[in-house]
Parts: sequence; C-alpha cells; structure tokens
Amino acid sequence: MEKNTISEISNDLKAKRDALMLCHSELKAESDQYAKAIILLSLLTGGFESCKIKLGWNSNEVALVPIIMSSVIASVSALMKFRDFNTKLEVLVQSISLLTNTLTKCRNHTEIDHDIMVEYYNSLEKLEQSMYPHLRRRFLMMSHKNLLGIYKKEQEYFENIKKVNNGEKINISFTDDSDSSDNESIKKTKSDDAEDIGYTPHTSTENVLDTITEEELIKATL
Repeated sequence: MEKNTISEISNDLKAKRDALMLCHSELKAESDQYAKAIILLSLLTGGFESCKIKLGWNSNEVALVPIIMSSVIASVSALMKFRDFNTKLEVLVQSISLLTNTLTKCRNHTEIDHDIMVEYYNSLEKLEQSMYPHLRRRFLMMSHKNLLGIYKKEQEYFENIKKVNNGEKINISFTDDSDSSDNESIKKTKSDDAEDIGYTPHTSTENVLDTITEEELIKATL
C-alpha cells in the first residue's frame, strides 16, 4: 500500500517495528527455555555426582547416569547452537534499531522528502530480510491488533477525561478486549449516593463492581 503522508509512514513504521519486537520477544523466550534446560540438567548432574561420592554409590548402573545426563546436555546445547538464536536475535535488534531511528526522523518532519523515503525503503528492506514471509504475516497481524487496541483505549481515555471535566459519570473497563477467554470487566460509576462495594455475578463469568462513590473507592484502595 502506497504511503502519501508522513503520518501514514509513521504508523506503518510503528506497526512493523512492533512486529519485529514481538518476534524478538518470542525468539528470546524460546532461547531462554533452552538455556534454563541446560542449567537445570547441569545442576542435577552435579548434585547426583556429589550424592554418588558421599553415599558411595559404585554400581555400574549408577556410573552410567552421569554419562547419560552429559549426553543429554550436549544434545540440548547442540540443538540450541543449531537453531542459531544469537544470530537471529542480533539481526532483529539491528532491524528494530533502524526502524526506530527512521520512525524518530519521521516524527520530527511534517512533510515527506527524499531522505525520508530513502530511509523508509531501507527500513522495509531490513524488515523483509529479518523475518520469513509467514513470520512477518503472523507478527504483523499481532502488531496491528495490538496497536488498534491501544488506539481504542486512548480514545476512550480522552473521552472519559472530557466527561470527568464536565462532571459526568464515566464507565471504565480495565480488561484487555483482545483476550476473550479472560474477559472479566470491572465498571466503576461515580455517584452522589454512597453505596457499599459488592460484586454482581453475570452469566458470562464477568465480575461487575457495584456503583460506588469516588471517596469510597479511594478508601478501599488504601
């Protein structure tokens, strides 16, 4: 899709930068799982060796356990090296840095010029080199959904600020609408009449906070 304004380029870069960060986060978590497994297996092997020496376990079966454990550790380490996490993470970090730098320059400009377009195209090329197409599609979908959720919450926030300034009642939801499985909404309504705090059960497993005053809410949080 062609971008004709600096705002469109900024929004596009923001979404793509977030997609790279989501990919980096997932890859980093997977790498950490391998590292934790190696640490745990190494600790178990060391503990078993200490117990064997202290308790005088000298049977052939016991002697095979450290060998098996060492083989497992070596296999996990080889698999981790084969996955080449460090190189992939480094490429993603470089891409995130480039897109962030380009996004910062776009925010400091009001109009599109030649330099902005050159850096924008360089950022797109770096993005395409950092992730395979199927990964790019998946993480871009996640990024777009996340950004739309942020914009929606920001819009609700400023609308509620206007209502508060005008002395109107507001309804605030503290849940993440993107996760329907954990959708438990809490509504707070400012009222002149003081009422006790209670929870009303709903058929959709939501917990709704009864109407309370702002003064009672402050006391409850303290």
